Amino acid sequence: VSSYVSFPCRYFRWWYKKTRIEKKPAFIDLLCAVPLQQIYGCPLGGIGGGTITRGWRGEFCRWQLNPGIYHYETVIANQFTVCLRCKGQTIYQQVLSVERPSTLQGWNWGYCGHYAFYHALYPRAWMVYDLPGQNVVLTCRQVSPVIPHDYKDSSLPVGVFIWEVENGRDEDVDVSIMFSLQNGTGTKEDMSGGHWNEPFAFEKEGERVAGVLLHHCTRMNPFTLAISAREKAGTRVTHLTAFNPAGSGREVWQDLLQDGRLDSPAGKSSVTEKGEVTAAAVCASCRVPAQGHRTLELALAWDMPRVHFGSKEKLHLRRYTRFFGSGGDAAPALSHHALTHYEEWERKIEAWQNPILEDSQLPSWYKSALFNELYFMTDGGTIWVELPPDCRAEDLQGPAGSGLSHLLPVLREYGRFAYLEGQEYRMYNTYDVHFYASFALVMLWPKLQISLQYDIAVTVVNEDVQPRQYLMCGQTAQVKLKNVVPHDIGDPGDEPWQRVNAYLMHDTADWKDLNLKFVLQVYRDYCLTHDSLYLRDMWPICQAVMESELKFDTDNDGLIENGGFADQTYDAWVVNGASAYCGGLWLAAVCMMCKMAEVLGDAEIQQKYTDILSKGKEAFERLLWNGKYYNYDSSGSETSSSIMSDQCAGQWFIGACGLDQGEFEVFPKSHVVSALKTIFEKNVMSFAGGTMGAVNGMRPDGVPDTSSVQSNEVWIGVVYALAATMIQEGLVEEGFHTAEGCYRMVWEQLGMAFQTPEAYREKKVYRSLAYMRPLSIWSMQLALERRAGQAPAPAQLPQVPIHP
Repeated sequence: VSSYVSFPCRYFRWWYKKTRIEKKPAFIDLLCAVPLQQIYGCPLGGIGGGTITRGWRGEFCRWQLNPGIYHYETVIANQFTVCLRCKGQTIYQQVLSVERPSTLQGWNWGYCGHYAFYHALYPRAWMVYDLPGQNVVLTCRQVSPVIPHDYKDSSLPVGVFIWEVENGRDEDVDVSIMFSLQNGTGTKEDMSGGHWNEPFAFEKEGERVAGVLLHHCTRMNPFTLAISAREKAGTRVTHLTAFNPAGSGREVWQDLLQDGRLDSPAGKSSVTEKGEVTAAAVCASCRVPAQGHRTLELALAWDMPRVHFGSKEKLHLRRYTRFFGSGGDAAPALSHHALTHYEEWERKIEAWQNPILEDSQLPSWYKSALFNELYFMTDGGTIWVELPPDCRAEDLQGPAGSGLSHLLPVLREYGRFAYLEGQEYRMYNTYDVHFYASFALVMLWPKLQISLQYDIAVTVVNEDVQPRQYLMCGQTAQVKLKNVVPHDIGDPGDEPWQRVNAYLMHDTADWKDLNLKFVLQVYRDYCLTHDSLYLRDMWPICQAVMESELKFDTDNDGLIENGGFADQTYDAWVVNGASAYCGGLWLAAVCMMCKMAEVLGDAEIQQKYTDILSKGKEAFERLLWNGKYYNYDSSGSETSSSIMSDQCAGQWFIGACGLDQGEFEVFPKSHVVSALKTIFEKNVMSFAGGTMGAVNGMRPDGVPDTSSVQSNEVWIGVVYALAATMIQEGLVEEGFHTAEGCYRMVWEQLGMAFQTPEAYREKKVYRSLAYMRPLSIWSMQLALERRAGQAPAPAQLPQVPIHP
């Protein structure tokens, strides 16, 4: 207990030094949580080029252009404004915003929200404006290039706004949509001076796009924003190169009001002075015939090709520079590409989503959850970078050398991918959590999962002997031990990939789940991708981490024991002795070692792990099965008989790989079903009236386990995984009911759309907004596809000889 009492003191000392003396952000800031704003909608942008989130009221309100670093600023100048003209007279001009700000008071604000509607289905969103008294309806469709199995356009930092105009009047109407944008992201850097704007036009293959470039010239990670529109027959594009967004904005308003167009001055703007802010606008106009319909197409692009992380040690080129160059001059070409390719993107998005959307067997909340939770793939502080052209295998492998024969070709072809544990928990590729989220990656962008796994594999065989004090226990140990899986790949405030394990709470070398989660993912990835080169490369790494893990089986009964501290992903929930969670993951990993050894023809290893498995299965049942479910652990403490919602995590992965029959049945089917039914009865239905998902820990008498701060939380990503396990085992209705509680709680009751947290409690206390783990909902989709016989069949894979 004493170590936990002094944790706050140690943490505060560390936090003070980091944030106040070194002036750097803390990887987890327990003292300054991000305040909840129930405003977010669908983010803009592809994977790894930065994201700009719009709210459901249309505001531009969350910014992540510097990799992994978020600003929560609503920039009021960033707006769409409509102008309607009849017979040469402006009859209506309105900013499409319900706000009434203190700046730009020369504009007509305060659109009545009653006449607007928002709908999001990631990566698209729709905003409908039924202009009051005008008999004109505007629908803005927002599209980002997030396309499964696409590794080019999915990397682009762009968003497209397609404005459908329906004229219900009996006369023609001239309609203009003006898009205004501030140079910057709403931080004080917007006033640092040295920024400037210039108009541009870009023509290629007979398609012309015009707009304004806003050059944001900061010392660290400078970037260019581009607003643009597509010129086509009947559509005129005009612009305003610069205006002051801190002033009244009257000159802009009058310019548009006069003729429904902007003045389109030629030449660059002047460079901003310190303390001065600048903005620009682009306007697309067309005539819409009586009772007719027309389309105006606008785009936003941002080009920050060369990035440094917080340490400023290494220069990284983003993935999209492979296709658009890294000179910082790609914004015109990006804008053109977006405006001329969005129709193709939408065809691909619809081809992917429609089979699910049109399946009447699936509830509508599930369709929303499945696609909208994917926002985190791009808006998880996500970074996707190219390898330097002169990079050699030895540069990647570190001092240990790794024998990963396909490391270089994989990373060269697909780049390096990383996403944060959460927008508030700034560690890249946090591996105990990625275990849950990885289903989205391997099902939709499998090459990025394989690239991520190669990065982890390299880290496994290397070490970082630098000593440091761990905050939870106060002991000093090295940063990274050899032959164990890291907790994370690093902090965006430092130098990810170069320095791993930003997590300072525990020494995760003694965690019981990380090594197992690597082995489980390797075989699961192989099942879904049939990539035998990957399997062969990962096999020695799997053997190394399992050897490291074997030392946790202290009594040689074939089952690992937990160490009497919170030594796994539930990092504040103490486990002692054999446990349902880690013991179950261990047996699943041992089973997969047997299976991989069989596929690779490694008879010796196969025999070794087959012996461990038969011993371990017997010990697991003897020590933990109580006739209804598996006990939390075997310590005999007063909470050791708690019902853990995640007790079948090993079975979840075994089922996802189709290994739950015959010789590979690890957990007796009847026991798994009984445990899941108990969880449903106790953790789901006896908690909050069955409306909030499954609580992590429940006592057998139906009262939540309050022995730790995490045992009485609901973890959304764990609940989605539990629901997938229920579906795998035939408890389909129970699975959907369990997951529905989480969706309705987060997206409806708590207003946490596009910022799903890690956890909440019965009393609506929440923790860690915008978190990685809920991407595990894609394992529900895999379970449903498996049941319908659509997923890749894992069982009849060919044997792969171990030596090519």
